[in-house]
Amino acid sequence: MTDPTARRPRAALAAACLLAALAGAPLAPAPLAAQEGASAVQDVTLTDVTLPLGSTLLRAPKLTASGTRLSREDLAAILKADSAEPWPARLARLDAGSLVMPVLTSEHAGPGGARQTVTYRDVVARDVRAGRIGELGAAGATVSIAGGPGKGNGTYGRIRATDLDLAALSRLYAESGDGKGPVQRVYGALQVADVTYSDAGGTTVKIGRIEGRDLGGRSIAGGWGRAVDALTGGLDKQADRTALLAAADLVEGSSLGSIEMQGLSVSDADPAGPLLAEIGRIAYAESGPTAGLTFEDLSLSRGAVRGRLGRLALTGLSLEPTAAGLRGLAIAPEGAVSEDDLRRLAPALGGLTLANLSVDLPPEPAPKEARPAAPPRPQKPGDRPAEPRAGDPLTVPVTAAPPRVALRDATLAFGPTRDGVPSSGRLALSGLSLPTAVVAGQPLLGALPAYGYQDLDLDLAVDAAWDAGARDVTVREIALTGRDIGSVRLSGVIGGIGPELFSGSVPAATMVMFSGSAKALDLTVENAGLFERFLAAQAKDMSLKPDELRKEYVTASLLGVPVILGNTSAAKGIGAALGQFVMKPGRVALHAKSKDAAGIGFIDLGAARSPAAILDRLDIEAKAN
Repeated sequence: MTDPTARRPRAALAAACLLAALAGAPLAPAPLAAQEGASAVQDVTLTDVTLPLGSTLLRAPKLTASGTRLSREDLAAILKADSAEPWPARLARLDAGSLVMPVLTSEHAGPGGARQTVTYRDVVARDVRAGRIGELGAAGATVSIAGGPGKGNGTYGRIRATDLDLAALSRLYAESGDGKGPVQRVYGALQVADVTYSDAGGTTVKIGRIEGRDLGGRSIAGGWGRAVDALTGGLDKQADRTALLAAADLVEGSSLGSIEMQGLSVSDADPAGPLLAEIGRIAYAESGPTAGLTFEDLSLSRGAVRGRLGRLALTGLSLEPTAAGLRGLAIAPEGAVSEDDLRRLAPALGGLTLANLSVDLPPEPAPKEARPAAPPRPQKPGDRPAEPRAGDPLTVPVTAAPPRVALRDATLAFGPTRDGVPSSGRLALSGLSLPTAVVAGQPLLGALPAYGYQDLDLDLAVDAAWDAGARDVTVREIALTGRDIGSVRLSGVIGGIGPELFSGSVPAATMVMFSGSAKALDLTVENAGLFERFLAAQAKDMSLKPDELRKEYVTASLLGVPVILGNTSAAKGIGAALGQFVMKPGRVALHAKSKDAAGIGFIDLGAARSPAAILDRLDIEAKAN
């Protein structure tokens, strides 16, 4: 699929550069000679205007400048295709009340024989003064991409821009800089309506409206024109170093005050299942109280799968790591791109919030429903059909309602990153509901249907921090809570976790086994109904009363658990706490800390001959209440 919004910057930039030549106001007082070329304000018309801008060719069959003191010869000289005079100097001589082009065509030659053509209709620029266009508009446009792999066609509705700084645009496009200068605003505001694009593969993109404010950038090495040309052939992680550097320059040099997109839809006529994705609103703000990226009213359907999301917001976005990662790839040895290099391309993210997510999964056939069999057809004229009998079932599959997974809200927050790895993170999920059939066969949760649970309502929290210097991961909290089930909370400290575990050169699981160590652990289990259901189900299977089975479990806890764990004092304390919990299921807590400050190595835990060998190296406290 070729996204028209991805190709539009080139067409818009090239077209605006032509307008810069056609409609720009002076950067300095107009030379006296230009004013003497005409004695009064007049209308001037040129035909067959052609202007090459790198690999883009702009054509205007007719251009009329109204309210200008320029003569036809003056205007033709400004628009001369092979003029050696820089754009700022030309803009300094151009002044008009309005510019009108019934048709403006941009032709861009891309890689692989591809050619993109954008044709704008009824282009009008008004109030061209002091290097700016007060208002620029077009009734619409068509876009066509022919040749190469990305064939397609599309249309734009009405286009409108205000406060267009042509001088700033020409400087950004043509002049070189270090990417650290002040931001030059190009557009005060930009609106595009009714965008539609379809590619040859059957994918169609529609956008109801695009609005942007305070759009501009900084001067970069070689100018924006060189960078855009370098990216024409796409970005290959293996080797186009020029394109990688150009992408980094554009990432660092772009400035978007705010941009909003409404009514986005993507449809794909895939034989494997038609796809339809819709987003009611996408908004980005660079600063202020609404800073970040927001998605609202998302929906996705493909085959029998349906998904909806009320809102997704990303805050604390920064593309600085992306730009630095691109520069790192540009200087990497040939063929030496690693997963670690690619991970560094991820932008920094401060936080994420999500609300009202639901997914309808493909329904599974319900158990077959028995119905009376239909009477057989008569075999001979005059024969009566046989009467249905109670034992003659007709099995008819009945489709069950589709299982739904839903999430009320979620938050995810990250601390500062180091080589693409966050130093801390917190995840919180609230109102996660799903049928138990979805987790069938999974550890722990998969056993819940046997205890009468049909639907689950869960909350989850995970909070951890990584100290690269101390090589420690502190798990501040892992908590899972289920309605009418109970909760499990875990915290602790894991040692031996250095940056090499995130390098991607060696499987992390293998390295953790050799370098990781357990330093501390706190575990809390709280019952809210699960234990009673478990006890009732087990008692029924064993033909016992629940109280009789409870007494057996108490005995097993007080006597059996200490024996299994080595009959140490710590083992007896654990058994006593479990016995109290079984007698009165409420809350049981276990605290364990390594006697050695370095912790107990994971490889030692795996090689221990008995639980007692581990318990002897720990300070343990267990209690129930």
